[in-house]
Amino acid sequence: MRRNDVRNIAIIAHVDHGKTTLVDAMLKQSRVFRENQVVAERVMDSNALERERGITILSKNTAVMYGDTKINIVDTPGHADFGGEVERVMHMVDGVLLLVDAVEGPMAQTRFVLRKALQAGHKAIVVVNKIDRPQARPNHVVNAVFDLFIELGASDEQSEFPVIYSNGLLGVAGRAPDDLSGTLEPLFETIMAYIPAPEVNADAPVQLLVTTSAYDDYQGKIVTGRLQRGSLRKGQMVARIDREGSVTQARLTNLYVFSGLQRQEAEEVGAGDIVALAGIPEANIGETIADVEQPEALPPITVEEPTVRMTFGVNTSSFAGREGTYVTSRVLRARLYEETEKDVALRVEDTDSADTFLVSGRGELHLGILIETMRREGYEFQVSKPEVILKQQDGETLEPMELAEIEVGTDYQGVVIEMLGKRRGQMRDMRTHDDGTIHYTYVVPTRGLLGFRQQFLTATRGQGLITTMFLDYEPLVGEMELRENGSLIASEDGVATAYGLHNAQERGALFIEPGQDVYAGMIVGQHSRDSDLEVNVCRKKQLTNFRNNTGAEDALRLEPPRRLSLDDALEYISDDELVEVTPAGWRLRKKLLDVNERHRLRKQKKYQEAG
Repeated sequence: MRRNDVRNIAIIAHVDHGKTTLVDAMLKQSRVFRENQVVAERVMDSNALERERGITILSKNTAVMYGDTKINIVDTPGHADFGGEVERVMHMVDGVLLLVDAVEGPMAQTRFVLRKALQAGHKAIVVVNKIDRPQARPNHVVNAVFDLFIELGASDEQSEFPVIYSNGLLGVAGRAPDDLSGTLEPLFETIMAYIPAPEVNADAPVQLLVTTSAYDDYQGKIVTGRLQRGSLRKGQMVARIDREGSVTQARLTNLYVFSGLQRQEAEEVGAGDIVALAGIPEANIGETIADVEQPEALPPITVEEPTVRMTFGVNTSSFAGREGTYVTSRVLRARLYEETEKDVALRVEDTDSADTFLVSGRGELHLGILIETMRREGYEFQVSKPEVILKQQDGETLEPMELAEIEVGTDYQGVVIEMLGKRRGQMRDMRTHDDGTIHYTYVVPTRGLLGFRQQFLTATRGQGLITTMFLDYEPLVGEMELRENGSLIASEDGVATAYGLHNAQERGALFIEPGQDVYAGMIVGQHSRDSDLEVNVCRKKQLTNFRNNTGAEDALRLEPPRRLSLDDALEYISDDELVEVTPAGWRLRKKLLDVNERHRLRKQKKYQEAG
């Protein structure tokens, strides 16, 4: 039977195509908020990092009422680095809203999220959003979306999708681009007509696949999933089936359903609804909550393998322990393994060193968000340069490749083509937009894109746009030179002075300013040449009794230092460098702090290459 009073949908789209803004409008028009209630923009982006970066990182549940029908909505990330969130959400829903920008059309990550929805067998409603933009081209976008459906192997039923045109910011929608109603009523009507009601068996033994996990200070671990069959009651005994098939029993202390932005306590929940459970502290994502008498497991959640990895280690710099609250290997290891329980796309492994751990993820942004989150929680540690994960197949070495969508002005097309050529990129498509910008589609090795974004933005004066998506593993394409400049390295411990920095800035671009503490081996700038250079930024001008009136102060004017964000720092470092991360910020350093050890290692490498 089908439960007609419930619909379960996920909203999927490329980054910045308006998912969260549309959810805001759906919530407001469903009377979730009071008339006089002050509501922030992008209310679903509740995480501080999401608000700062303007992207969705974690998938979140909400629910609205349309008449007598409850519509469970899952807001998903649009960045491919957080694809694990999208993949597991597909187990909770019966259909998707695919948002596409009315100007940009389907982008790299539109392809990724749509492929996951089609593989799960879901129907999609295409929402052409931002229809009010001056360069909007709705007919072209709809045709491009249809072509994408066919290219991704959609069935005939999936390809016959309805199209809604909307302006999420104003909360209006319609079935034609020039005929929008004053509300989102056409969208709600299409959801009711096209998205199937969940098929349930209310009398069968309980089955629920754990899809997301959160922690509450009072309730402990709270797991969320869709109740596939049966019914659950508060205080009921249930069976937990782990990935190995072992069965343990637990009692539900609390039972919740979603209403608006809140979890609402319930005494009983029937099959077909999305439910949150408390009282099963050992439950992890991908496990099954089942009936005690007849425990039957559901297929576990499987996600694509990580493509990038880096090491996390205890901070070993001269400033170790100064700024962090959690600094030992024990707490660092516990925190990393705890993250794997919430993020199914993350992998953590122990290494030969008790103080170092290997962490693998979907991309630089995926790992960078984890680093920033831990930093804000008070952890102090050091991380290495991201590196790609290679595979061996039939005696051949394979590396991950990415599909890169790039938009630049005509003034910068030559430099972009040259940069991607050095990184073994292969151009697959090139189009010129009405506004004069050029759109390139490239296939580039993932290792060629490590550290590329910063150089790309510099070369295009911040006017270029780039989005990437994992494509496939292909044979290794050979060596490539990714970094052209060496580093300026502090030669002694102390406090940076204006005099020392003035001398150093003639050798390259500085990362620090006067009065900043430094230590020997710390990276203080980028050398103008391709080799590293030790500089003494703590040097003070010798005082004499000779008065100098020739404008010496004017000669010590310093260029403003180059401020590196955490993402920039991870992109900048080379194989023999680390980023020291603390709650107060981050520093760049050499793996070997002692200059003599670095010289000795350099000589050994030369001898090995020579002979």
